[in-house]
Amino acid sequence: MKGAFIDRDGVIIEERGYAYRIDDFAPLPGAIAALRKLAAAGYKLIVVTNQSGIARGLYTEADYLAFTSHMQEQLAAQGVRLDAVEYCPHLPEAPILEYRRQCDCRKPKPAMIERSAARLGVDLSRSVLIGDRGTDIGAGRAAGVGRCFLVRSGERLSVDDEALADGVYADLAECVGALLLSEAS
Repeated sequence: MKGAFIDRDGVIIEERGYAYRIDDFAPLPGAIAALRKLAAAGYKLIVVTNQSGIARGLYTEADYLAFTSHMQEQLAAQGVRLDAVEYCPHLPEAPILEYRRQCDCRKPKPAMIERSAARLGVDLSRSVLIGDRGTDIGAGRAAGVGRCFLVRSGERLSVDDEALADGVYADLAECVGALLLSEAS
């Protein structure tokens, strides 16, 4: 079974800086259709997202979970079922003591990917990761994900980050289109 490990902010939804309110849910153009195409092509859909806003005290874990539930409901209403949503609330220098730690899940560490792959029976070598930062690529590489891509719809990419990726695309829709075209040939 193959998986698509996808960052949330800047890839699926607009990068708004710590999206946690229901009103912050704003899918990027073409993202929902791209997710449907990935699922139809046999990919398990797994969101992997760093959520340091929790550790920074900007919002609570309950706020994050309510937002995630809303996101899943909105996506399901448009024919997209996420197989897993993994998040890391930790930060080594966090002001909220409960979340202050060096963890193995904060990207570029691979634990979010590894945990969900093991739980879902995903073959990492046949899988893809799509993110908007070098830390996303780092996590994918550390976990052994077969192909790792960057999109420009979120954070500004450096030349160094782009060099880490197997491909760089304007957004999730373009990335998925190219991926599925390459698999068809």
